[in-house]
Amino acid sequence: MPNEQPQPRRAPWPQDTRVLDPRSLRGLAHPLRIQLLRSLRHDGPATASGLAGRLGESSGATSYHLRQLAAHGFVEDDPSLGKGRERWWRAVQRGISWDESLHHDTDPAVRGAADLLLHEVAAHHTQELSTWIATRHDWDPFWAGASDMSDFTLRLPPAVARDLGERLHALIDEYRDHPEADAADAARVRLHLHAFPQREG
Repeated sequence: MPNEQPQPRRAPWPQDTRVLDPRSLRGLAHPLRIQLLRSLRHDGPATASGLAGRLGESSGATSYHLRQLAAHGFVEDDPSLGKGRERWWRAVQRGISWDESLHHDTDPAVRGAADLLLHEVAAHHTQELSTWIATRHDWDPFWAGASDMSDFTLRLPPAVARDLGERLHALIDEYRDHPEADAADAARVRLHLHAFPQREG
């Protein structure tokens, strides 16, 4: 396995957000593909063997699923890092969003793919939060005060809930390229935003 040092992610991103349609949703909805794409987005470009090491998978499996992701436009070659026969991959988009039609699609295959993707994302969020709780004493104490694990309950109609979500996203985007991102005490900060209706009583 080649010695792979962390590489800086290319900036700006080739595309900011990929809007999923039924075909691309089905192409992404596989646990390993979701992990591969997440790793390339969060940790930067890598080879199939490097990703296999990161994720505890075989390089044959990562190679196959990277090609499937490429066929659906989620990843691509990074020629700036390739050396000889070494093939480096990078994520094409910063994130994904949903086409409105996916919420109303009655195709069982599409609904199953959507369920798989959402459950994988939810499970990963839970894992990340649990890891922070378990390792928080390893961090500078200032990070304990800077972290947040809050929840809120509001009564809102769907249109107002959507507006709230859009405003929260816009606020977060203001901090994406913050001038202090390269400060000595800066760290990658993960934000999980969940909003959903709940039965009363």
